[in-house]
Amino acid sequence: MNEADRPPDRQVTAGPVIRRGDQVDGRTTDQRLLKGGHSWMHDDPWRVLRIQAEFVEGFGALDELGPAISMFGSARAGRGTPEYAQAEYMARELVSRGLAVITGGGPGIMEAANRGAHEAGGCSVGLGIELPFEQTMNRYVNLGVNFRYFFARKVMFLKYAQGFIAMPGGFGTLDELFEALTLIQTRKVTDFPVVLFGSGYWRGLVDWLRTSVTGSGCINPEDVDIFHVTDDPDEAVRIVTQEGGRAGLSPPPRPGLPVP
Repeated sequence: MNEADRPPDRQVTAGPVIRRGDQVDGRTTDQRLLKGGHSWMHDDPWRVLRIQAEFVEGFGALDELGPAISMFGSARAGRGTPEYAQAEYMARELVSRGLAVITGGGPGIMEAANRGAHEAGGCSVGLGIELPFEQTMNRYVNLGVNFRYFFARKVMFLKYAQGFIAMPGGFGTLDELFEALTLIQTRKVTDFPVVLFGSGYWRGLVDWLRTSVTGSGCINPEDVDIFHVTDDPDEAVRIVTQEGGRAGLSPPPRPGLPVP
């Protein structure tokens, strides 16, 4: 077989390390962390240094990024879908207002947002993650950082953004969304707008929060007001740019939450 015709080897990225072919063992660094191991390379004291290195790399790469918005959504949204076009449009609009766009660096909604930012001449950031299946940084990322650990990656999404736009997505999108909502509810972060884009998709979740979760007393009624829901791309951009922390707005104190 001609070398040019040979199918590419499977590739997995683990932080700065790329593994292909028989060097891929099917496990991720997160899996080994949670399962435990007996090799000195995977014992907890050694892991502390590796985790520290991820934060150092992330902070170093993003420290001079400037104002940015993190955008999340399904990796499965294909080109030509309404969600792809809407994400691309919102990213362009954010760049026109002087903001960078941060995504997970993968395909689908992430690619669309990176594409919009890149083609508008802005800073298009991708924060990749080691997965047990192949996923590489999309070609529209012009500043990319690969992570082994989800928790280190999520710190970067929050630390270097002034707001979130969450589009229809799966467990990963929900994980990132509820991380932000928890920090807002507990006032670990303030002046941080969160937009759920696509009312039809998010309606079931919002109704569940307003009825079951609020009705059982697990959250206060006003906790459901810490995010916005819209179907208008321009409104989503306006909310995250006008209500973000760099706009100097402070949220009113919410009753029922003790002040430290």
